[in-house]
Amino acid sequence: TAVRVSISLAYTNGQTWVQEGWWNLKPGVCEVLLRGPLAAEFYYVYAMDERGGEWKGKTFMCTSNIEFKIEGRENCFVRGYDRTGFFEIDTGKDAKDWTVQLTEPTKPQAQQ
Repeated sequence: TAVRVSISLAYTNGQTWVQEGWWNLKPGVCEVLLRGPLAAEFYYVYAMDERGGEWKGKTFMCTSNIEFKIEGRENCFVRGYDRTGFFEIDTGKDAKDWTVQLTEPTKPQAQQ
């Protein structure tokens, strides 16, 4: 994107759900967020940019306004967290790594 983006990830480690954030990425930069082999086939992402734009979905996870690593996705509010909609990424059954590119929505062309 053309602006700074804050990203959080969620995944299951085989025993429980884990949500982590925030990674603050500079415009136009590709960064490794998780090192090592993938722990799951499905990952979930929520991102927001400094202008208020969001990349979100309908799978709700726990988040916090400050840096966090949260185990479990139930009872977010009761535990003092926010509840945020993440979008799902299917990395494939045998994937060793994956990349997500966040792009800004295209603006409709003006008619001439």
